[in-house]
Amino acid sequence: MRLPEEPDLPPSINIVPMIDVIFAILVFFMVSSLYLTRSEGLPVNLPQAKTAEVQQQQQITVSIDRDGQLTLDSEPAQLAQLKSQIEELIGTESTIIVVVNADKDVAHGNVVEVIDQLRQIPQVQLAIAAEKP
Repeated sequence: MRLPEEPDLPPSINIVPMIDVIFAILVFFMVSSLYLTRSEGLPVNLPQAKTAEVQQQQQITVSIDRDGQLTLDSEPAQLAQLKSQIEELIGTESTIIVVVNADKDVAHGNVVEVIDQLRQIPQVQLAIAAEKP
C-alpha cells in the first residue's frame, strides 16, 4: 500500500523565541547598568550652581559632611594628614583633579582649611562640587 505523498514544507526559522531571548538580554543589561554608576564620597547636601560641569578626568574626592567630618574617597581622614594622604594617592601622576564635596551647611572656615591644604600640592587641580538647579 502506497501512502500519499505529503508536500514538502519549505524550511523556515521561527524567530519569535530568538526575539524573546534578545529582549531578555537587553533588559538584563539595562537593569545591570543602573548599578554601575560610581558613588563618590558621602551623601552631602551640595549647593547649586548654574555653571556646574561634569569632570571626566580621574579624580580624588574629599568630602566634608554637615558635622565637619572629613573623608578622602570614602575613607575617614584628618586635616593634618590630608596633604600626605593625597600625595600618596597621586604617586607619579602629573596632574589630578581633587573634588571638594562640602555640605552647604558646613562652616566656611572648614572648607577654606581643606582648600588651603590642597593648594600646597603642585599636581592638584581643585574643583568644588555643586549640583545644577
